[in-house]
Amino acid sequence: MLIIRGSHNLRPAHRGCVATIGNFDGVHLGHQAVLGQLAEKADELGLPVTVVTFEPQPQEYFRPAAAPPRLTRLREKVQALRRYAVDRLLVLRFDAAFAAQAPQAFIDGVLVNGLGVRYLVIGDDFRFGRQRAGDFGMLRAAGEAHGFEVVNMHTFGLDGERVSSTRVRAALAAGDLNAAEKLLGRPYRMSGRVAHGDKLGRRIGFPTANIHLHRQATPLRGVFAVELYGVHGEPLPGVANLGTRPTAGGLRTLLEAHLFDFDADIYGAHVHVEFLHKLRDERRFDSLDALKAQIAIDARQARDFLGID
Repeated sequence: MLIIRGSHNLRPAHRGCVATIGNFDGVHLGHQAVLGQLAEKADELGLPVTVVTFEPQPQEYFRPAAAPPRLTRLREKVQALRRYAVDRLLVLRFDAAFAAQAPQAFIDGVLVNGLGVRYLVIGDDFRFGRQRAGDFGMLRAAGEAHGFEVVNMHTFGLDGERVSSTRVRAALAAGDLNAAEKLLGRPYRMSGRVAHGDKLGRRIGFPTANIHLHRQATPLRGVFAVELYGVHGEPLPGVANLGTRPTAGGLRTLLEAHLFDFDADIYGAHVHVEFLHKLRDERRFDSLDALKAQIAIDARQARDFLGID
């Protein structure tokens, strides 16, 4: 999959494609259905599939303090999209200049002259351009003028409701990892690089891989049975805390994974942690001894869930 960062990096070779536009946060079953819809048309026309997305996401630009926590950072989104029939990912920087752009400028600059779109799949509630003046009708009129087809995204439902990123977030916030997995089509995971921490876990007998997430907010918190991927011997089973570590006076959100029967040096490795079962909420303990006793219980429960002696 080719990643194109910014419309200024579009080249004549990128013209001619079928495309869709959106955040694609989580790349859930609804997104996967759209990608399948695009892949069928791409095969029919003999054209590549292009996904257009924004960084940061529009809500994060307009309302940074109130934006919902992301399901996937850009790097995680790229990893998920690689699994499907996506040939190119165009990442547009959403900033003041982009937000102030007239809708027609986006159509001309990106869709017509930049990508040479032949077939566009879009939600009928999609709005774009200055003051959100661009809409589905404008895109359809542009398609008629420039010779490309504009169609609605197929709604993908599960258990009587539309699959959406909001629905996935709600499942994660409730600790319902089974529901989240059904909506995503895979277990929920986060990725990051293993870094040195304060070694508190080692001091109390439960060394951890400290994974920096580079997120302002996370869609779930607590203690989980997990599997870690990205290092030799994967998947590595363990128990993980995702939160601020209130007993240790922590402030930023950190993912700490204690891996069972494992003591190799994995500092610097970029890893993926799959959350398989929530054990409990994060809470503050009165002493490190109390924390140590609870981690021992958590580890035993995680081993039981994962089927490990």
